[in-house]
Amino acid sequence: MMRSHRFAALLAVLIGSACHISPFSQGRAGSGREQKAPDPIRLTLIATNDVHGWIYPQKYKLPDGTEGSEGGMAAFAGYVSILRKKNPTGTLLLDAGDMFQGTLASNLTEGSVVIQAMNRLGYTAATIGNHEFDYGPEGPSPVATRPEQDPFGALEARLKEARFPVLSANIAEAETGGRPKWLGNPGTLILEMKGLRIGLIGLTTPSTPTVTNPVNVQSLRFGALAPEAEASSRMLRDRGAEVIIGIVHAGGKCAKWDDPKDLSSCDRAHGEVFEMLDNIPPHTLDAVVAGHTHAPMGHFVNGTPVVETWGLGRYFSVIDLAVDPVKHRVMEDKTRIIPLVPICEKVDEKSLSCNPKSLKERSDVKLVQTAFMGEPVALDDGMTALMAPTLAKVEDLQNRPLGVTAAAPLTRSYESESALGMVLADALREREKADIALLNPGGLRADLKAGELRYGDLYEVIPFDNTVATVTLSYEELRRLLNAAYGSRKGVFQVSGLKIQLAKCPSEARLRGFTLENGKPLKQDKKYKVVMPDFLARGGDGLGPVMSSIAPESVDMGMQREDNFRDALVAYWQGKKNTTLQVPKPGRVQFVDDGAGCNPGAALDLHNRP
Repeated sequence: MMRSHRFAALLAVLIGSACHISPFSQGRAGSGREQKAPDPIRLTLIATNDVHGWIYPQKYKLPDGTEGSEGGMAAFAGYVSILRKKNPTGTLLLDAGDMFQGTLASNLTEGSVVIQAMNRLGYTAATIGNHEFDYGPEGPSPVATRPEQDPFGALEARLKEARFPVLSANIAEAETGGRPKWLGNPGTLILEMKGLRIGLIGLTTPSTPTVTNPVNVQSLRFGALAPEAEASSRMLRDRGAEVIIGIVHAGGKCAKWDDPKDLSSCDRAHGEVFEMLDNIPPHTLDAVVAGHTHAPMGHFVNGTPVVETWGLGRYFSVIDLAVDPVKHRVMEDKTRIIPLVPICEKVDEKSLSCNPKSLKERSDVKLVQTAFMGEPVALDDGMTALMAPTLAKVEDLQNRPLGVTAAAPLTRSYESESALGMVLADALREREKADIALLNPGGLRADLKAGELRYGDLYEVIPFDNTVATVTLSYEELRRLLNAAYGSRKGVFQVSGLKIQLAKCPSEARLRGFTLENGKPLKQDKKYKVVMPDFLARGGDGLGPVMSSIAPESVDMGMQREDNFRDALVAYWQGKKNTTLQVPKPGRVQFVDDGAGCNPGAALDLHNRP
């Protein structure tokens, strides 16, 4: 990863001349002097993605007791201020979606506090992510259960609060094909900066119905990215747009991002942003701010600069877009990408980092004032004051002790069984006295630390207000369900009550076998009680085709229960005599070496972090 001082030096070179200089020199004709080449017009694109409610810093303690923090909108405001000062009339602040869902502050306000923070930062535009639909109607219910409830109520309220456009050009009414009126815009925007007409296109992953509660979006259709991007770009250029920027809640994955021209570490076969750019003419989009996969990118893809970060409000990226002052076309050779700029209130004097994972391994850490582009990063006290009332409301709930202790750290994994997944799946199965429990790995959003647990710790792991659903399945229905789960490229589902054999290479035929947890075969004439979050029972994460074929009387969505999935686990643990969580013996998910030449890490990891 590039260090902070390298970011500063590079950015200083890139945008040292913020204002557009006249493209022609003032030398006299025939003087023999060479005319100065016109300087490019510079546009500074500041990009964020997948904030997931993390508007406040993630705090930690170092071994010597020193308190540090990572991320947060108050610190981010300091970076934005410096960049705007360098390019006051040519800076765009853009977000690639999944603004909400993930923290108590965000969820208890249904995203309102996030919008307030983004308003204060002065975002130019954002796009709609799949998790923007998670809250459903306004109020406590995550889905509309009565005819008078609007499944988009919470999102509509946030769109009205936003002082910036929230765009998505590929969302349509499934019944009519028309634009939903509540979106309030066509999904595109034209603005003028530095003598340029700039077009913005918002796009949302077509997989949204499988990665939010399907009930909330059943009336919508999400168009394929490539044709929607091409059609929107053509329309904007017909209206005079000269530079087109895509703000796309879809991404990719690259293992390295130090060389923007080197795509050899990128999984180009599966990332949606690669598929989109490979299927549209070159320069349809002049830049892309991507998201959704939580995987860093800082690359030129078919000539288009693309950026994405790990998300959770801890990093941002910069595209320094160079535009020919005469032709008003983007100059790829003079455009620069700055991936993964860390957001730090203070940094270690030696490493210039605030990443707790690296700092906790050292004993000589000294935290000092953060500098960026040669200037101190000043916290926005007004941002801190804006967030304070909401944070005060959630503090008591967040710090509420559970009376439960983790004997060891419970970590998650997207592409294998995990200690965290096994503990949660076992607890869910035991609580419901079910035969099998199934959890989607994308629903586990953080690790659990060792020691006494607070409610806020578990909330970060399970921020979604899913209900506990139970499904009664025949052997054949269970077989089809497991095939769909493990063949969906949604990671390795966490399981209790079964042993699973998988091919190393993710594919539709990945499931190679399954038995009861004791190794005995399942009975083909028996019915099995399977417990899962209602997100899966409603068809999320690729289970739609199977769940739609299950008889309604075999499915209980748990809507009549008082506890959601998260609180049901708390109640179960607190009701046991032994409230210490132990890591189960591994081995319930085994990989078969089938000679396919790939490994479990080949799939996209939606929750990768440094």
